[in-house]
Amino acid sequence: MTRESRLIRVARLAYFIARKALPVYTHPKSPHHYTFPQLAACVLLTFYLDLSYRDMEDWLLASDQVREVLKLQKVPDHTTLWRTFGRLTLSRIRRMLQELLRLLGIQENIISVDSTGFRLSQASAYYVTRRGKTYREWIKGAYAVGASSQMILAFRQGKGPGSDARFRKGLKRDAAPYGERENGRPCWLLVGDAGFDEAEVDEEDLIPPIRRGGNLVSPERIARKERVDAARLDGIYGQRWKSETVHSVIKRKFGDDIRSRTVRRQMREPAIKGLVYALHR
Repeated sequence: MTRESRLIRVARLAYFIARKALPVYTHPKSPHHYTFPQLAACVLLTFYLDLSYRDMEDWLLASDQVREVLKLQKVPDHTTLWRTFGRLTLSRIRRMLQELLRLLGIQENIISVDSTGFRLSQASAYYVTRRGKTYREWIKGAYAVGASSQMILAFRQGKGPGSDARFRKGLKRDAAPYGERENGRPCWLLVGDAGFDEAEVDEEDLIPPIRRGGNLVSPERIARKERVDAARLDGIYGQRWKSETVHSVIKRKFGDDIRSRTVRRQMREPAIKGLVYALHR
């Protein structure tokens, strides 16, 4: 598949899920020059191509086929795209992801969870290293990834550094509809690293317990360690590396930095990067 045909396919899919998940207009008295799904698809393509809003405006002007797919009579300017991103709340991004997964009919027996960090600066790692500074704060994106499809099934976000345990319940709850069931009962496994360890880890989750104080004392934590060790031997726990592969693809193709200035917008970028990865996948 050529790059042009892939872009057309991504644009068509982005527009489809946006129409399914989003209202036609965000306000009854808006100018109605564009529909909200049209603008949302443009924003998704902006992050997919890793362009600025100004560059995306120029790119749309030069892309007749994409404008035709999105049914754009004219090209929205960069400020319109910026405002549209502000209206793409986390709940709206989540609904678009759910529409895509529903379209694909994803069902998984192993779901891997892991987090990765996104830089709050657009300066290169080489430049920062030469200046002798280190990153003290970053934005975390935590994703639940299907081991078979390598699709992102759920996302969470927060500021780093910090424990990943705060993301476990939300990721598991949102990913549960895409886990396999047998006789109506869940038969899938959640796999994560020790960063997701907490006091209330579910019995069936394969998350290694942290040795606080040097030894495992609680019978529940000892039993969980034994289950994880057995899963390592069976090759089940090794499926966790699928998450790391997904993180690598996201950063390589869609950028490892956060472009927004306000915290509210910064928290949306890991979510929208996860959505454009799913469109790419």
